[in-house]
Amino acid sequence: MGILTVAGIGIVTVLIAGQLKVLKSEYSLYLSVAVMLLIFFYSAGRLGGILSVMEQIQTYFPVNEIYVRTLLKIVGVSYIAEFASHVCRDAGYGAVGSQIEIFGKLTVLAVSMPILTALLETLNDFL
Repeated sequence: MGILTVAGIGIVTVLIAGQLKVLKSEYSLYLSVAVMLLIFFYSAGRLGGILSVMEQIQTYFPVNEIYVRTLLKIVGVSYIAEFASHVCRDAGYGAVGSQIEIFGKLTVLAVSMPILTALLETLNDFL
């Protein structure tokens, strides 16, 4: 399933959900959440390929494993926070979605602290 298929599923879902919203608004929400979960798990399935490429890159270049793990955590936190915030917004709870986004940003900042510390130590060594 490529990007065209996912985009097509998304567009068809939006069209059907728009029609269902007139009849039963909760069915519209259920349909959109189901398709979002389908796309989410499909996207998560592609992580295996990304991880294998990252391991291959590590064999060519001596990259500290903690940096790669931190990068993957940042991407995962960002993706999950955005997904959850959009689900909340679709359900009509925009304020909750905004709070999830803020928490996601703070989590990314907290997770990235080891990289920032290593960068500052490297700069200090040069000076």
